[in-house]
Amino acid sequence: MGACGVSCVKYLVFVFNLLFALTGLAILCVGAIIQSAYHHYSTFVGASFWSAPILLIVVGAIIFIISFLGCCGALKENSCMVLTFCILLVVIFLCELGIGIAGYVKHDQLEGILETGFNKTMAEYSKNEEAWDLVQKEMHCCGIKGPADYQPIFQNNSLPNSCCTKFPPNSNVCTQQNALQDGCMPKLLQFLESKSLILAGVGIGIALIQLIGVCYACCLYRAFRRNYETV
Repeated sequence: MGACGVSCVKYLVFVFNLLFALTGLAILCVGAIIQSAYHHYSTFVGASFWSAPILLIVVGAIIFIISFLGCCGALKENSCMVLTFCILLVVIFLCELGIGIAGYVKHDQLEGILETGFNKTMAEYSKNEEAWDLVQKEMHCCGIKGPADYQPIFQNNSLPNSCCTKFPPNSNVCTQQNALQDGCMPKLLQFLESKSLILAGVGIGIALIQLIGVCYACCLYRAFRRNYETV
C-alpha cells in the first residue's frame, strides 16, 4: 500500500473512531436515562431483566475508551495500538452479539416475567404501594388487567387514587366506576416491546459501523507493519 493509501486509511480509521466515541457516549447516556427514568419498573420486570441499562452504561464507557486508543494508534502510526484496538473491538462486537441473543431470548419470556412480577407485587401490595402508584400514574392504568384485581385486597369498592383521573362529586375516593379500565401489564408490555425494538435497531447499526472499523483497522495494521519492515 502506497503512502497516499496508508494516509487515507489512517484518517478513515481516525474518523470512524470519532464516530465510535460518539456512539459510546450515546449508549452510555441512553443507559443512564433508562436507569434513572424507568428504574421503578424493575419492581415488576425483575432485576435480571433490568440489568440491561447497566450493561449499556458499561459498554458505552468501554467503547469510548477503545475509540481513544484507536485514534492514538492511527495518528501515531503505532501498529501495536492499532492491533490492540482491533482485537478489543472484535471482543466488544462478540459481547454485543451475546447480549443481543440473550435479549432476544428474554424478549420472548417478557410476558411471563411481567405476569409473575405483577402477581407477586399485587399479593404484597402494602410493600409495593409506591411502585404501583408510579406505574398507574405514568401508564394511565389500574391493576394487572383491570381495576377488579384490587377486589381481594381492598374488599370494597374503593381503589388507590392513582387509578383515577376523575373523582365522584364531593369525594376524593377512587371507585371502580370512575377508575381507568385498562390494566397495567398489557400497557407496560407494549411499552417495553416498543423500546426494545428501537434499542435492537440502534445496536445493529452500531455493530455494522464496528465491523467496518475492524476492516479498516486491519488494513492499517498491515500497512504499518509493511512500512516498519521496509524501514
